[in-house]
Amino acid sequence: MSVSSTPGPNSSSSLRVSGLTKCPALSCLLARRALAALALTAAALAFLTPLTCVAQVSSARLELKTSAFPPGGNIPKQFTCSGADVSPALTWSDPPPRTRSLALIMDDPDAPVGTFVHWVVYNLPPSARQLPAGVPGNNELPGGGKQGVNDFPKTGYGGPCPPPGKPHRYFFRLYALDNHLDLNGTVQRKDVDLAMKGHVLAHGELMGLYGR
Repeated sequence: MSVSSTPGPNSSSSLRVSGLTKCPALSCLLARRALAALALTAAALAFLTPLTCVAQVSSARLELKTSAFPPGGNIPKQFTCSGADVSPALTWSDPPPRTRSLALIMDDPDAPVGTFVHWVVYNLPPSARQLPAGVPGNNELPGGGKQGVNDFPKTGYGGPCPPPGKPHRYFFRLYALDNHLDLNGTVQRKDVDLAMKGHVLAHGELMGLYGR
């Protein structure tokens, strides 16, 4: 079907469609809107295609482990506010070759106030394969990397400290990134999330339980 504009007897222009006679102004307006909608749909599909590719690229997995507890197991008291409140030792598998830095986030999605952030680590060197137990609460880490501010709020690790009741889940998530995060000042989890958006090459996850 072809569409062309031809002069109308009572207006400056009208729309002629092959097989049809002249259409009035309202029909012309509806036709134009339909064409505009088709153009927007095509643009949306073109926009979504690269996003799908990014999601596929960042689907690689890292194996994140600790000797302190099994995956999905109970976190020992020494790593919580009821004990020494020190961080557990963590190890992980090799990241992708293009990795320029690593980031680690620990949070509790079961906290009464919503997701509570316990640990923020970023700009770990790509050569790093572990964090020892008892990482000190300094901004700069020995061997490279930095720590942000958690929700207690303090710099470094803050162990599980749930109210009495059902055990909470604590997630450790490691990210391999294709960039170095340019962050300064007081860095929080939201800053790290924003800076690494679109730069995740691979990720790993470890979950532990703790209740009081």
